Amino acid sequence: MNEQPRTFKSEVLQELAWRGFIYQLTHDELDEELSQGPMTLYCGFDPTASSLHVGNLVAIMGLAHFYRHGHRPMALVGGATGLIGDPSGRSTERNLMDEETLQGNVKCIGGQLNTVLQTARALHVDQAPEDGEAVELVNNADWLKEWSFIDFLRDVGRHFRVNQMLAKDSVRARLEEREQGISYTEFSYMLIQSYDFLHLFKTRGCRLQLGGSDQWGNITSGVDLTRRRTGESTFGLTFPLITSADGKKIGKSLGGAVYLDGEMTSSYAFYQYWINQADADCGRFLRLFTFLPRAEIEALEQKVAAGENRGEVQQVLAREVTSLIHGPEECEKVIRASRMLFGEKIEGLNDRDLGSIFAEVPSTDVARERLEGGELGLLDLLVNTGLQKSKGQARRLLEQGGVYINNERVEDPGHVLSTGDLASESMLVLRAGKKRYHVVRCV
Repeated sequence: MNEQPRTFKSEVLQELAWRGFIYQLTHDELDEELSQGPMTLYCGFDPTASSLHVGNLVAIMGLAHFYRHGHRPMALVGGATGLIGDPSGRSTERNLMDEETLQGNVKCIGGQLNTVLQTARALHVDQAPEDGEAVELVNNADWLKEWSFIDFLRDVGRHFRVNQMLAKDSVRARLEEREQGISYTEFSYMLIQSYDFLHLFKTRGCRLQLGGSDQWGNITSGVDLTRRRTGESTFGLTFPLITSADGKKIGKSLGGAVYLDGEMTSSYAFYQYWINQADADCGRFLRLFTFLPRAEIEALEQKVAAGENRGEVQQVLAREVTSLIHGPEECEKVIRASRMLFGEKIEGLNDRDLGSIFAEVPSTDVARERLEGGELGLLDLLVNTGLQKSKGQARRLLEQGGVYINNERVEDPGHVLSTGDLASESMLVLRAGKKRYHVVRCV
């Protein structure tokens, strides 16, 4: 591996270096090649789930930056390699998926990549072409499933040396786990990914592969295979593993992975993930996960360094990333929903969104028939939910103006709940005083 140059000639590597994307380069000559004109490149995404997650955002943003600088990126969805499982960055072998699950994941992730990259194209676009798809999507099952095992060994396997494969970090780390080891299936993954690079070079003129730092061994193997089979030079670039200031892997929360699919991680929870980032991480994450210009990011970094940030920088970060993944309109909806925790009227939400906002708030189930039949008084509900110990205390609190339904004050002690009090299909939010919330669910 060559050491990363301190300065670059090509505009795209200049920007990527400033933003913190570059970890390894296979050749210094890549900089000169990129400065000469458009280059075709790709990055692979294995369909291990039905949605990408925040950890994939570094690669997605990398593709988008190349696109914005006039290059031709492709996103490869591993319809074939997903059946094998990549050992890189793993201490144990992946569970193999069945074909139906895999194809469902391929479809979902392919659509997700297209949507996110098209949105990226519309946000802060500089030199990107005005017409056409932002990124071409390809599936390695289209060319790998045609091979027989014997033909693949003869035409591809003969170019690999087992001792060199054993020296790769992803393989060596697994071999050190004596009880687990590595299966021949996963050991062969490197050959398949290497052939992907060769195939895309021969059929699409692709000369650069992007990937995380854990993909270095697979990428360099593809560079070597292409050189042996064609005599031509190709390149590799890897991104660093992104962790927070406290050492946590990006994209992980207490509830598990933070997905890009709104059904798996709600847009509200996604927004809150970024709002809750530490000051120490905000500048780096603004560089990596937004298209904001350098001057604006550096001004925000200075605000943090001067101790003047009161959450405004996190709000910028959350707004930019949520707009990219879920769209500007959904982002504005989420921001408005966030204000509901601080007293804004709760309305216009569905059960999923309201549940996400008040996920940590205690809840009580009541029969829907009681609301439809006018059988549930507000004072009784305050006691039933535990917000007040007795109807007498509930009445006094209400007379003092301290009772709210969906953040709207209620002053009538004889108020009877109805379906008109619901803030979503089946939920309402009861509040006692300034901060004591309780969710009431109609079942």
